[in-house]
Amino acid sequence: MVRFVIVGLMTVAATSRTTPPAKPSAPAPAPSARPAADWRIRFGALALIWGFSFLLIKVGTEGYAPLQVTLGRLLSGTAVLAVAMAVRRERLPRGARTWGHLAVAAFFLNALPFSLFAHAELTIPSTLAGICNATSPLWGMALSLVALSEDRPTRRRVAGLGLGFLGVLTVLGAWQGFSGLDFGGTAMALLASLSYPIGWIYVRRTLAGSSSSTLALTGSQLFLGTAQIALVTPLFTSAPDGFPLLPTLAVVALGALGTGLAVLMQYGLVEEVGPTTAQMVTYFIPVIATAAGVVVLGEQLSWNTPVGALVVLAGAALTQSRPRPGRTSGGRDGRAAAGDHP
Repeated sequence: MVRFVIVGLMTVAATSRTTPPAKPSAPAPAPSARPAADWRIRFGALALIWGFSFLLIKVGTEGYAPLQVTLGRLLSGTAVLAVAMAVRRERLPRGARTWGHLAVAAFFLNALPFSLFAHAELTIPSTLAGICNATSPLWGMALSLVALSEDRPTRRRVAGLGLGFLGVLTVLGAWQGFSGLDFGGTAMALLASLSYPIGWIYVRRTLAGSSSSTLALTGSQLFLGTAQIALVTPLFTSAPDGFPLLPTLAVVALGALGTGLAVLMQYGLVEEVGPTTAQMVTYFIPVIATAAGVVVLGEQLSWNTPVGALVVLAGAALTQSRPRPGRTSGGRDGRAAAGDHP
């Protein structure tokens, strides 16, 4: 789910790195310190954090309105990144145009999808929300073929698109006439998944070449998303009667871990092992979300849900496949260079 929060911004960082420096004679920056934990451990931790995000949303909505869950999540996530920016002495982006683009990105990558998922889980299981989130690569591939001239359709990727949406129909039980399915909640979860690639494409088209760091852009984006939700929450919700312990802890963990710490972990993985390996975390998220919903929340699971989820993931993997090295320019595809992983 939150993967698309930084996908586009990592594209910006990759683009900036390919730009010749203004002073070639300047000394190269010192290499960053080697992380204490092996990347495989951090990879597994990242998959667990994002996989459990859907469970945390469900628990949070038991004590708060969906917009309040989103606001608390963004506040916690922004606080984590603000501390990271202060420690690293990162400067905020400059220019009204950059902040305007970040505001649009914050809406499509944070405020809108986070709110839609929270509303969706009022009426659908967290397992279904997690599987709907796995359709983001499918939406992204379909949209990029229209909006990004450098993304060329191939037989494999088109086949992956068709296979993925066949998996969606399997999850939803299309042959049963979608019996027992909550259309409103499912539609909101699918729209949330669609919102991520819309935001990512917008970032690629507007913020590529920014001189600001990925951390500064991401932290600023989350701050703007928090401000957007803070403006609308009082208009559509009333103040909570209290602060129930479990939902409150769920919301704080959702933001601090799933929206703050996870961003830092993913960026570190991309820097260390590259985007191809880092993006594989995508395919563990719906599996963990499904297991968490069934084991912890006791949600019911019919055979078509895991089968359809596997088909969705297979299709998503095909849509993310790239030509072999040498057939296209690696720098031309911003997603590959920047670690796109939906």
